[in-house]
Amino acid sequence: MNKKLNILFLFLSVMIFAQQKPTLFLIGDSTMADKENPEKNPEHGWGQMLPIVMTSGIVIQNHATNGRSSKSFRTEGRWDKVMKQLKKGDFVIIQFGHNDQKVNDSSRFTNPYTQYRANLERYVNEIRAKGAIPILMTSIVRRNFNENGVLVDTHKEYPLVVRMVANDLKVDFVDLQLLTEQMEISYGPEKSKKLHLHFAEGENPYYPKGKDDDTHLSKLGAETVAKLAANSLKNLNIGLEKYIK
Repeated sequence: MNKKLNILFLFLSVMIFAQQKPTLFLIGDSTMADKENPEKNPEHGWGQMLPIVMTSGIVIQNHATNGRSSKSFRTEGRWDKVMKQLKKGDFVIIQFGHNDQKVNDSSRFTNPYTQYRANLERYVNEIRAKGAIPILMTSIVRRNFNENGVLVDTHKEYPLVVRMVANDLKVDFVDLQLLTEQMEISYGPEKSKKLHLHFAEGENPYYPKGKDDDTHLSKLGAETVAKLAANSLKNLNIGLEKYIK
């Protein structure tokens, strides 16, 4: 009987300890999302690689989903799933922008200075109301070099609005746009293809017809961005640093 009680006590202790762990929630789009079949699929989201640079002392829930904007992530009920679990001491990384630009899609498009800004502010305020800590991030850049080897921005006003919200609401902020610009430039117009999905026809069995994708990340690209993000998160000194390797 005592043995059974000891086992039960141990089980309950483990459950209580697990519940006490903080959770890092990720909300965003395909550049952050987990990808299916990672052993064969060359595409990886940077959030998918974040666990390799963090300890087991924190739980990571990656809710980022392909094709979602700050608007559709909420209207589809994905944010509700996070809110139901969110507790005091948790962290939430917010990174939208890529799909908020979809001007021909009313379910996703947001005007940067009105709807997009209001959506970001609402996420921040709801996270804070739960006693959790919001972290705003700008979008990662697309590999978009012109004929002169200059990396040209494609996100226009959206990253600026993230900076404005972070400044006005005093939100912890990581400028992934800047960090990934520096990353792309350091690799250069040709070698930076390794950070993304560039395959000739027949080169990769996952893309038998070939692939030229300058938005989404290869495993190398995702690992690199995850490390850049983790280093910046560590420097925020908001409590996450003790869970970053």
